[in-house]
Amino acid sequence: MKSKTIRRWSFIHTWSSLVCTLFLLMLAVTGLPLVFHHEIESLLGDAPQYRQLPADTPRLDLEQLVKAAEAYRPGEVVQYFGWDDDNPEGLFAITAASADADPNTSHTFGLDSRTGEVVEMPSANGGFMMVMLRLHVDMYAGLPGKLLLAFMGLLFVLAIVSGVVLYAPFMKRLRFATVRRERSTRVRWLDLHNLIGIVTLTWALVVGVTGVINACADLLIDAWRNDTLTAMVAPYRDAPPLVRRAPASQVLAIAENAAPGMEADFIAFPGTRFSSEHHYAVFMKGATHLTSHLLTPVLIDASTLAVTAVGERPWYMDALGLSQPLHYGDYGGRPMQILWAVIDLLTIIVLGSGLYLWWVRRKVNA
Repeated sequence: MKSKTIRRWSFIHTWSSLVCTLFLLMLAVTGLPLVFHHEIESLLGDAPQYRQLPADTPRLDLEQLVKAAEAYRPGEVVQYFGWDDDNPEGLFAITAASADADPNTSHTFGLDSRTGEVVEMPSANGGFMMVMLRLHVDMYAGLPGKLLLAFMGLLFVLAIVSGVVLYAPFMKRLRFATVRRERSTRVRWLDLHNLIGIVTLTWALVVGVTGVINACADLLIDAWRNDTLTAMVAPYRDAPPLVRRAPASQVLAIAENAAPGMEADFIAFPGTRFSSEHHYAVFMKGATHLTSHLLTPVLIDASTLAVTAVGERPWYMDALGLSQPLHYGDYGGRPMQILWAVIDLLTIIVLGSGLYLWWVRRKVNA
């Protein structure tokens, strides 16, 4: 490779890395506990704990659970119900002052589906894990924070690609995994930086790309609402405002009949960003580990309980659904969590060593 081309790629690698490094260090540090969020929540006592009851204890219907949730949070309405994968008897309830309230103003808690008893979830309402999640997702800056992190993710991918381009001629002079221990500290760290960077290359690309997709989630959801959801509720465009919501008791059974072979992941109540003023939206998921992250909305008229549409998933929502668990290592159980954590730590070393190498070189050239 010609020296001029090498200098150009070196410039790209240096500055794309430097601009995003501090943000990536923050993301790597906050992402580490998020990989083990279930375990940390249990350790901190933040995971919902439900009473032990006989296995044949009947469950309350959804409308009874709605009343239990609204009685617990007077003056608020239920926005969403979601099922707890770790506790079959439990579900998550999200309430807020109004159906269309900002998600950051809502309150999340657990509900025992057999008794209607409430189980508080500190981790979902400002606990340690929520702090880590907000820092990782938007730095408490909302959409601007997400878009900034998406841009940093793109710079990270550019830094990886340019690093690979530079690594090829570098390795022509040395055997793979060579660390020149007899040389200066700077050279040893350069060799370690290159070695760890190339070993973690695939993981870094996967996490970088999925991170960019996740950071654009609000934009993708808005595109889905403006495109797919708008088309699904088009017949109701000129309908008068909803006067009375039909009880939610049979909503789940109706959705399961409309999407056979699937099960409910969450229900969006009328007026929320995932439904419309006139509909319950039941998001159904597949039965396999992969398809459980791909959601199909079933819209049910909130007055008559008639199924009005079963939506198709646009490709970008599938990409979002698959990228979220992959980003946090949720696909392969404990072994994948450990692998994600180890490589996350190695990435912190790569980022730190990159800063060190730039600083040393800057002092030498000064």
